[in-house]
Amino acid sequence: MLPNRKEVDRVRSTSGMDSPVQIVRAPVDGLDHAVRNASAHLLSMQYPEGYWWGELESNPTMEAEFLLLTRFLGIDDEETWRKLTNHLLEQQRPDGTWGQFYGAPGDLSTSTECYFALKLAGVSPERESMKKAREFILSKGGVPETRVFTKIWLSLFGQYEWRGVPSMPAEFMLLPNWFPITIYDFSSWARATVVPLLVILDRKPVKSVPDSAAIDELYPLPRDRTDYSIKRPARLIGWETFFYAGDIVLRHLERSPWKPARSQAIAKAERWILAHQEADGSWGGIQPPWVYSLMALEVLGYPLDHPVMQKGVQGFTSFSIEDNDRLRVQACVSPLWDTCLTMIALLDGDVDPSHPALLRASDWLSGQQILTGGDWQVKAKGVSPGGWAFEFHNDLYPDLDDTSEIVMALDRVAVPDDDKQRRAIERAVRWLLGMQSHNGGWAAFDKDNTNVLMAKIPFSDFGETIDPPSVDVTAHILEMLGQLGYTAEHPAVSAGLEYIRSEQEPDGPWFGRWGVNYVYGAGAVLPALRALGEDMEADYVRMAVDWLRDHQNDDGGWGESCVSYVDPDYKGRGPSTASQTAWALLALLAAGEVDDSSTRSGVEYLLRTQLADGAWDEPYFTGTGFPGYGVGQKTADGGDAEAYRSHELPAGFMINYHMYRYCWPLMALGRYKRLIAGEPWPADRERNDTSDDAWVGHAKRPANRLHRFLKIW
Repeated sequence: MLPNRKEVDRVRSTSGMDSPVQIVRAPVDGLDHAVRNASAHLLSMQYPEGYWWGELESNPTMEAEFLLLTRFLGIDDEETWRKLTNHLLEQQRPDGTWGQFYGAPGDLSTSTECYFALKLAGVSPERESMKKAREFILSKGGVPETRVFTKIWLSLFGQYEWRGVPSMPAEFMLLPNWFPITIYDFSSWARATVVPLLVILDRKPVKSVPDSAAIDELYPLPRDRTDYSIKRPARLIGWETFFYAGDIVLRHLERSPWKPARSQAIAKAERWILAHQEADGSWGGIQPPWVYSLMALEVLGYPLDHPVMQKGVQGFTSFSIEDNDRLRVQACVSPLWDTCLTMIALLDGDVDPSHPALLRASDWLSGQQILTGGDWQVKAKGVSPGGWAFEFHNDLYPDLDDTSEIVMALDRVAVPDDDKQRRAIERAVRWLLGMQSHNGGWAAFDKDNTNVLMAKIPFSDFGETIDPPSVDVTAHILEMLGQLGYTAEHPAVSAGLEYIRSEQEPDGPWFGRWGVNYVYGAGAVLPALRALGEDMEADYVRMAVDWLRDHQNDDGGWGESCVSYVDPDYKGRGPSTASQTAWALLALLAAGEVDDSSTRSGVEYLLRTQLADGAWDEPYFTGTGFPGYGVGQKTADGGDAEAYRSHELPAGFMINYHMYRYCWPLMALGRYKRLIAGEPWPADRERNDTSDDAWVGHAKRPANRLHRFLKIW
């Protein structure tokens, strides 16, 4: 249950940190106009249905792989390929490369996929830009040095040998839940990708391409002299070596004609794929499982006019953007995330809680709550649904981060039917409490999805294979609980705070799993602590504040490069951006630093860089899909693989959320404006002790078998 709303809605008026702002400060010139202008800009962007939705920009492999998909399915057409080609060529850098994010060094695998797609589309290899791309690819070792998923794409068209791809038998589908590794030990996104790949790796299809599209020139040696063996791990002892040896054994077994369980495994994978298609035709709401599922079904004999195939192909239209004779393909869409952040920004910007735009958005979000089950129930047994997704359609994988932000938005809107909204919030809170992992944190999609063995198999050389708890998601959920009146006395909150404190960096900030990077982590944690009524003068809080001050740029803003995920020299360093400056300001304001010169300089940076229409420009990528560690979190030793050291982030996936440049700055400016006027922080309310009855699903796991025995005894 939730705390009594009548009791928690009273604004605190006590002294001290419970109400750190007691006086009215002189406003910064232009602040009122900037807030009004930014609010008006956001209001103008709302869709008639009530949501906000901006582009989710990633990297050009999306367009390259979509082009290859159309070839694989036999649905390629000249006009689509022409527009995709235009975009790929427009994204190519002057040195001939393609990268993972804005300003990134050229990436071998990304450049290889783009080169092959362009050549298949008819772009001449003698074109100067193609020559430069070829020189770069060869300088990095060529096709043999690309990542596994690039090799899979090339193998599908005969441009690499299937024997050079790590083995993963389809019988993986049949492993019981008690086995050390199962498909449900993969993260939700990896699971939805691996299942169709089991079919593809079993059948090893090869679609023909014209000789003119072959990429033999990207091999350092002739293909018949190329070594296709799987790389031996650097460490002689470890799980990587164990799985490497297992891969060798599996390859020998694959040659045997006797595979008694293979047909059963393929049939189970097929049923799983069919059961996991979403209403919009996607799988998992993201590009990788979507394309692999369509190809797996095609391999299994599904014709293009089959309803599942039709829906899957047509669904890509909602992920595609045509602009100036170019076609871009989004890896994902983010309407629910964009909508809740926009609502919070508008509320911070003094838009009336009963404004028609907010009521429309609230009504739309309420109708999107997911009240059916999904894969998350495998490890969260007995927990009732109540979350929201990130995308328009992803009912099987509701998102904990989205759910917490949506609750914070809905909680502040003055809707006519307050009881209906309260019931929706109660369902969401029960679900979130039930999804808390045993270490006290919360992950993005699953509970206790922490089996690091999944990242050790040879197949896993890209992205994140598991979904462990992260500080930023945990902080957002704690901030939500604080806004609703929960305190540190509640067991779930206490465990979450303990987790956050344990994850703090020695120099003060927190690692950012879903945003770049330590600035994002600090920007999530300090507002959560403030919302819970924590002591903002505590030493660990002041360490974070000092770190933010020390990493402010000379122009008054804050910025952090994606390279900070692999190079500690870039920690908190990079060109100033609107969103990262806003995160730093939100943290400083939460810590009570309203009058601090760093805060004022940050505000002035946002005012100075705001565009005439109320928006901000932000080419830099500040969102994170995958840091590229494999284990979904920062490792203690920083990792020993090349992916941990290369500035191109070859195993990462970075995002530029186009709505971030509008929402976050308005939040920061709006809260600053509120605080200098003597108004309260959004979550400053009378705290009430909340009953343990509200706490669902979290119990400390007994440390060992003896403890379990003693507990039972």
